[in-house]
Amino acid sequence: MSEVLMKKFIILFLLLMQLYGIAQIHNRNILQKNYDLNFITTHLISQKDFKPYPNNPEQWKAQVPDSILKHLIQEAESEINYVFQPISASVALTYVRSGDRSEHAAISFAKRAVLLKFILAESIEHKGRFMEPIINGLWSICEESFWGVPAHIGNTGLPDIENPVVELFSAETAALMGLTDYFVGNELDKINPLLRKRMLFETNRRVFEPMLTKSSYYGWMSKTKPVNNWNPWIMSNWIAATLLLEKDSNRRALMIHQSLIGLDSYLNSLGDDGGCDEGPSYWFAAGGSTFDCLELLSYATRGTVDIFKEPLIKNMASFIYKSHIGKNYFVNFSDADPKVVADGLLLFRLGKSIQDSSLIKMGMWAYHQYNYEQYSFKPNRENFYKPRFIQNILTIKDLPQNNINLIHTNDTWVEDIQVMTARSNNGLYIAAHGGHNAESHNHNDVGDFIVYASEEPLIIDVGRGNYTARTFSSARYQLWFTQSNYHNLPIINGRGQLAGRSYEASKIKYLPSSKSSSLSLNIAPAYDSSAGVKYWTRNIILQKQKEQITIEQEAEFTKDKNQVQQIFMTTCDVDTNVKGSIILTTPLSKKYQISYDATKEVLSIDYPSMEGPEYSSFKTKWDNRSIKRIILSSQIPGTTFKMKHTITPYH
Repeated sequence: MSEVLMKKFIILFLLLMQLYGIAQIHNRNILQKNYDLNFITTHLISQKDFKPYPNNPEQWKAQVPDSILKHLIQEAESEINYVFQPISASVALTYVRSGDRSEHAAISFAKRAVLLKFILAESIEHKGRFMEPIINGLWSICEESFWGVPAHIGNTGLPDIENPVVELFSAETAALMGLTDYFVGNELDKINPLLRKRMLFETNRRVFEPMLTKSSYYGWMSKTKPVNNWNPWIMSNWIAATLLLEKDSNRRALMIHQSLIGLDSYLNSLGDDGGCDEGPSYWFAAGGSTFDCLELLSYATRGTVDIFKEPLIKNMASFIYKSHIGKNYFVNFSDADPKVVADGLLLFRLGKSIQDSSLIKMGMWAYHQYNYEQYSFKPNRENFYKPRFIQNILTIKDLPQNNINLIHTNDTWVEDIQVMTARSNNGLYIAAHGGHNAESHNHNDVGDFIVYASEEPLIIDVGRGNYTARTFSSARYQLWFTQSNYHNLPIINGRGQLAGRSYEASKIKYLPSSKSSSLSLNIAPAYDSSAGVKYWTRNIILQKQKEQITIEQEAEFTKDKNQVQQIFMTTCDVDTNVKGSIILTTPLSKKYQISYDATKEVLSIDYPSMEGPEYSSFKTKWDNRSIKRIILSSQIPGTTFKMKHTITPYH
């Protein structure tokens, strides 16, 4: 890579890291303190003895239910005429020309998913009938100039082939090469030894060598700044590829030890509570991939690399059920999606590894809830975490076949990321958070809250739109869904919150009890001086017995004559015919009301755009229901202000 291009790449990652947050680093270094290079060299299983998966029809039949094996073969059969398309320069340049990521992803992701189908089916039945599409898929991927996506190499669109970049999907591809070698490597040699040679050469050139020689270039390997889901996601695939492909014992041990140091960077970025500021949907990339790493490392060292008893790992794992609302809804601040199809088999294994009965039960519930036999065992065109996919298949026989009723957590407080959740006995649920506006995948949403009733959305965080070039650029906060003006927050004198680490909540106070749970915070520091506010105390209270949520706000301004607009986001049907009440009806016809002071607040409603490349996913994300922004506007004659809104059942 030229010096100019390298600088552009570094600048891109610095920008991403700004979006990913600047939090405190905890130099725990759990892995590298416990397992030095000598330890890894001594305890690591050799490449020829590393046999984590079945690899002939008899082994598959002994470890996986027949119905699943049949299903996987049928999936491969359905793709038998699939054509592995090349990625043209025009397709690669689409991202920098229009901002669109989908055209490249549609080709790249599909090729890899289909190849996985073929290699699994061939290993299961071992008849040779999938080998021809396998060699075509393998060769097509090896012929690509870049194994990742153009969005991850700055504004060039095209890669510098002299200096490969390791990012999420190049690492994913390296793991897929390892799986291909494991399942059909010997069969490749029978067709032509140069196939396997090419595969090993490309993996070494594109991933192994860069990781050994220039990993310090990558922001997701930083030892001094927090890193996000990229780190464990890439580490898990680097570990898998290394264990499956690298034959040299010394180099193999070195790469595994370097991956421990790399994974420590992610663990050091977590608070002691293990909270994921990227939200539950990204937890499966972050926390889930951390477990993928630890699971592979444990197996490859015969259980001698084992940190499952560490409190941090247990806390990290518990975040996923602490943030579960009900059904497939999860707390979704920042870029997190509101709906997540939880990977029950992953959760089950993780729960067993850390001896967390709540996580085990959630895994069992999720597996049966989403009918995993039909839903999850399709290596579809966006099925990432391919080694995890295979490990999931091997978990089915260990999972009890009886479904269970999931017991939800009630009051939770994740201190490091300042997220509160609370639940009443009658199904009213609230989540609120403080934090700052430089979190990973940040939205300007300090002090935001969401409300669900009987596991249905009432007051929502809309989540993220489609990722385009603007999403992770200087234009990010031109997108309406990232702005505080489209969260359940006040607009103060026409000003919303600003992005940056200094824009944060202060005076945080969380108070749980059997009768109520509340979060009190000052959100004024999340606004700049142009908003003209000295302090803005927001008290968010769930009164459990009264089945009531109260939002109390008190403020002081720097001048007379101020304007405040309080926002509520919803997908419910809205009835405004009763003065002083906003009646919300959920999809299942539950009715709740927001009470407001009609003598002081003027009600209006608008409909944020769902048109355009960044917004089209909102048409379906909320079950094809339109997103509505409820606005309560107040004119404040003096310098002080009090406001109160309540949310209660409507009868």
